Amino acid sequence: MSRLLIFGLGYTASRIASLVQARSWHVDATGSSGNVSFDDSHAVTAALARATHILSSVPPSGDSDPVLEAYGHALHGQSLFYLSSTGVYGDAGGAWVDEASPTGTGRRTARAHCDARWLEMEARVFRLPGIYGPGRSALDRVAEGKGHRIDLPGQVFSRVHVDDIVSGVVAAFESEAPPGAYNLADDLPTSQNAVIEEAARLLDVPPPPLQTMEEADLSPMARGFYAENRRVANGKAKRLLGWTPRYPTYREGLAAIRAQA
Repeated sequence: MSRLLIFGLGYTASRIASLVQARSWHVDATGSSGNVSFDDSHAVTAALARATHILSSVPPSGDSDPVLEAYGHALHGQSLFYLSSTGVYGDAGGAWVDEASPTGTGRRTARAHCDARWLEMEARVFRLPGIYGPGRSALDRVAEGKGHRIDLPGQVFSRVHVDDIVSGVVAAFESEAPPGAYNLADDLPTSQNAVIEEAARLLDVPPPPLQTMEEADLSPMARGFYAENRRVANGKAKRLLGWTPRYPTYREGLAAIRAQA
C-alpha cells in the first residue's frame, strides 16, 4: 500500500490528501487537522518509517525550513515532494521564466534557499504561482469589497487553480518523473486587473475603481506581490508529468468556482 506523510495539512495539501485517500492510499499528516503532532518526534519518526511518499507544504520559518531542520536526517528511502513558490524567480520584467531560470534574486530569498535544499535531496519541487480556488479567489475579494484594480500598465502574473496543483502533484506521485523543479501554472499569465474584472462580471457588479498603489493603501505583503512581474512557463510539467491544467485560464477557473457556489 502507498503511504503518504504530509507535513502541513493546509488549503492545498488537504485536497491532495483527499484525492489519494480516494485511491486507497493511507495518509498521515501534521497540522491542525492532521493526525500527527509535528512536535512529537516519536510519532513523526514512526510515520516517516511507514511512508512511501513524503510531501511538505510547510513554508520557511525565518531563513530555515522547519521540516528539514527537525527531520531532514530521517528523510531517506522515500519519494520526496515539496510545495514551493514561483517567487523564487524574482522579478523578470514581464518575461517568461521556466525551471532553468535563475532563482534567489527576488523577495522570496528564504523560499529560494529552502527550494534549493529540497532539490539537493532529490525531491520533486513544485513551484506555484498565485493559488486560487473555492473560498480563496477574486470572487471572494470582490464580493467582500476587497478587490483592487491597480494602475500598473504591463504588470502580469501567473496563477493556478488549487485543483490543478492537486492533479499535478498526484501525477508526480504516480509517475516515474525525475526529481527536480516543476512549475504548475495555468496557460495564460495576465494582469490582476483582468481577473478582478472577470470576477465582477460573474458577480454582476461594477468592477472596483482603478487606483494607484498609494490610493489602494495595500498591506506590505500585497505591495510586495505587485513588485514582481513575470510569466511562468508550464511546459516541463506537461511533458514529464503528463499534466494538463483543467482550468487553463482564470476564466474557466472562476466560472467553475462561481458555478459551485
